[in-house]
Amino acid sequence: MTIAEASKQFLIPLPVFREYEQLCDEKKSRAGEWQCDDHDLEQLGFIITLHGIGFDEGEVQRYMKMAPGKRTARERIQMLNKKRGKILDEIHSLEHQISRLDYLRYELQKVCEEDGK
Repeated sequence: MTIAEASKQFLIPLPVFREYEQLCDEKKSRAGEWQCDDHDLEQLGFIITLHGIGFDEGEVQRYMKMAPGKRTARERIQMLNKKRGKILDEIHSLEHQISRLDYLRYELQKVCEEDGK
């Protein structure tokens, strides 16, 4: 399956293919067109997942270049934990903003109720 076919069938953005091509040591071309197999599609799906959880292109490259298995598992877990921590920090910051917003709304509602009396 060509890149264009895979992109259309599986809704994979072309920049993700370009990213994946950079990771591949060998070019899988036939008649000048890069060919995808099931392994490639699996890896492309994983890249999309990493982007979906907030990894930037450099983080994706670093993560994907690590050989699968126990040898790099700790480092990959550290990367995931770091990303998780950043996301939790963002959530806590947003929760704090919501609390302040709710307080301001509450104060304004009290003013409106007093005016209505």
